[in-house]
Amino acid sequence: MNPNPDPLAALKDIHPPPAPSWWPPAPGWWILALSLLALAGWLGWLLWQRRQREARRQRILARLDALLAAYEPGRACDYVADVSELLKRAALTRHPREKVAPLSGEAWLRFLDEHGGGGRFRSGPGRILADGAYQRHCELDPEELAALAREWIQTQLKDAS
Repeated sequence: MNPNPDPLAALKDIHPPPAPSWWPPAPGWWILALSLLALAGWLGWLLWQRRQREARRQRILARLDALLAAYEPGRACDYVADVSELLKRAALTRHPREKVAPLSGEAWLRFLDEHGGGGRFRSGPGRILADGAYQRHCELDPEELAALAREWIQTQLKDAS
């Protein structure tokens, strides 16, 4: 007969299944990883755009400073033309070419006032930009015109765009 009277003693012990592997991850982890990757890419793109805008603004302001430093009273009308060109280039970075490129004279001054000039282009120191580049002799305060241009550029190219 059976030397062992306990039938349960013949049973083998329960073996638990192996622990789940860490690879491949569950679908939820894949979705989370892709979402974080997309978020990081989007934030990186925003940071790059911001740095590009800041670099553009700094280049334009440096050019304005260089124009002011090179100002000669006998070439005041050339200075006016250069400042107007610089303002137009700054405007083209923020507004459609079709809207900005053809502007000159009063229309150009109206545009500048409507986009941050506060009326100081049509009835202030910026008035010289309407036709000063086409005159033989210009009477202007270069510091005042440069300050107005600097303020307008900073308004147009500020980071919160």
